Amino acid sequence: MPPTEKTNKYTEISRKYGDPWIWGIYIMLLIISIIESYSASSREIATQGIYMPIIKQCIFLGLGAVCVVSLQRVDYNKPKFLYAMIPGLAIITVFSLLYVMFFGEVINGARRSMTLVPGVTLQPAELAKLSIVTMLSYIFAKSQKNQDISRGGLIAAACVVALYGGLMIRSGLTNTLLLIAISGSMLLIGGASFKKIGILMVFFGIMFGFFIIIKNSNDKTDEMFKATQQELQVEMPAAGAQADPGQAHDGYTEVARTGTWKNRLMEWWHSDSLVYRPITAKNQQEMFSRMAQAHGGPIGKGIGQSRECSRLPLAFSDYIYSIIVEETGLIGGIFVLLLYLSLLGRAAMIVRRSKRVLPSLLVIGMASFITFQALFHMAINVGVFPVSGQPLPLISKGGTSIIVISVAFGVMLSVSRTIANYGNKKNKVEDTPIIEGLDAVNPTEIPAKNVWR
Repeated sequence: MPPTEKTNKYTEISRKYGDPWIWGIYIMLLIISIIESYSASSREIATQGIYMPIIKQCIFLGLGAVCVVSLQRVDYNKPKFLYAMIPGLAIITVFSLLYVMFFGEVINGARRSMTLVPGVTLQPAELAKLSIVTMLSYIFAKSQKNQDISRGGLIAAACVVALYGGLMIRSGLTNTLLLIAISGSMLLIGGASFKKIGILMVFFGIMFGFFIIIKNSNDKTDEMFKATQQELQVEMPAAGAQADPGQAHDGYTEVARTGTWKNRLMEWWHSDSLVYRPITAKNQQEMFSRMAQAHGGPIGKGIGQSRECSRLPLAFSDYIYSIIVEETGLIGGIFVLLLYLSLLGRAAMIVRRSKRVLPSLLVIGMASFITFQALFHMAINVGVFPVSGQPLPLISKGGTSIIVISVAFGVMLSVSRTIANYGNKKNKVEDTPIIEGLDAVNPTEIPAKNVWR
């Protein structure tokens, strides 16, 4: 097939369905998710049966696929879509985070989720990752000035990230760090100078320091309060009742997170000596994950041949990358890594063709969110980062995460389809007016005839 014919075919597919590269990455991740999530579900199979884990995963992946197909057909220019994705999603996210902060269910020592209906839970931290992208896209598009972000826009972005980070930090430190990484990448695409980016990072560092000091003080006070309550229950138990330390402080069982962070940082700092340590309840995740990766070797032991999936806690979610490496080896691990990096690279190619800054930020923000989360997950698994819970996008089990990642893919496909139709006489979608103030010019636009090849 001649190059020109290939280019025309590629452009035609992009105009109808969105970028084929993004579709290819999405479908490949679906395949890996079905295979590896089932392979890593030994513990769930023992309690739920052989087929229930894969059925649940396929249900969530199916719902996610519906979101992708539906959203890629929507024109991002439509005000209803923008209102739903920006202020609507932000309101839902903030109220959900506030509810979970005070009344959420405790998972692994932190309040992380809320029950919508019996059997269906929501983790607002996953919504926040999606919402921060749409909010920053709106702020940066609205505050463009001479192909740079105005001071007011920078302050507004700092306030939004600080708000979300403050509401999320109790549910996991890596979530807050992920928000900072996403905002930094979007600042670059939005045209902000390195000086402004540096100022914003310093601001985040100062705010984080103040938060840690305050939280450490509160954790110590809370621990003293619980100790006093337990002593009172032991000394003066109610008639006919037994002391129950687990119910002290109104059923509060959340662990002091600053102490947990310190312990994890210290364990990570001395992780090079793991080989000399006995396996304990505290280090079993690190130990079994490293053993799984070492067992995989260069080419792996084969799909379904994992030895450590039955011993590694959360092998189907927080440590699924270790199982992937064990079964497919170093080659398979690198392949999965390249999938996520290719998504970010493809998003950068799409941004080059966009006339406006809003779609550029939406695409690069969604891709950065997915890629950074994947990199955080992999870094934790291989020991580069301290132990923390972070799912591998679209592969780890988890309903909220799968749906949110699917929405991100749908938005990227919607924008890529819109941009591909730029210059199309039948559908000049990027020339149609959108909400006033959101039509700022993309400072990174590089018109090139061969960019879609």
